[in-house]
Amino acid sequence: MRPITPNWLFASRMRHANRALFVMVFAAAVGAAQAQSAGSASGLPVPRFVSLKADKVNMHIGPAKTYETKWVYQRAGLPVEITAEFENWRRIRDADGTEGWVYHSLLSGRRTGVVIAKSAEELVAVHVRPDVESAVVARLERGVVGTVKRCSGEGWCTISGRGFDGYIQQIRMWGVYPNEKVD
Repeated sequence: MRPITPNWLFASRMRHANRALFVMVFAAAVGAAQAQSAGSASGLPVPRFVSLKADKVNMHIGPAKTYETKWVYQRAGLPVEITAEFENWRRIRDADGTEGWVYHSLLSGRRTGVVIAKSAEELVAVHVRPDVESAVVARLERGVVGTVKRCSGEGWCTISGRGFDGYIQQIRMWGVYPNEKVD
């Protein structure tokens, strides 16, 4: 076993610092080159929303399994935004703004959305029609995830989940862009 000396510890920290710097520079370059364009690996638009396919998804600090795991998601169906692509890896951002790299096969093209509320106590209404005056079929807490079935592009989306199916205002959901049409 190697003794931990100040020189060895310094060298180890420098390797980690250099790796982190490389990842940040690489991510910035990839992000700048691919903003609002087709992904180099998939040919699909970047950025775009997708969802997590598995109940356990590791997010890495770089685009390879050898990079340190930054976060472990444990919720299939959670919406994430792809912000860059590198070979079979996708840089994603979640609703909290956490960013990192995930292997492409752990992501699904199924569109989902997570309810956002102004406060923890606020409940977000799901309506029978795309109209705030229409009947309310459910009231959802912040963090509830539902399947996005359709968005009109005019401020409303049809969403469904356990115990609810109806229309929600697009601005009350993270997982769709403002005024985006989803069919």
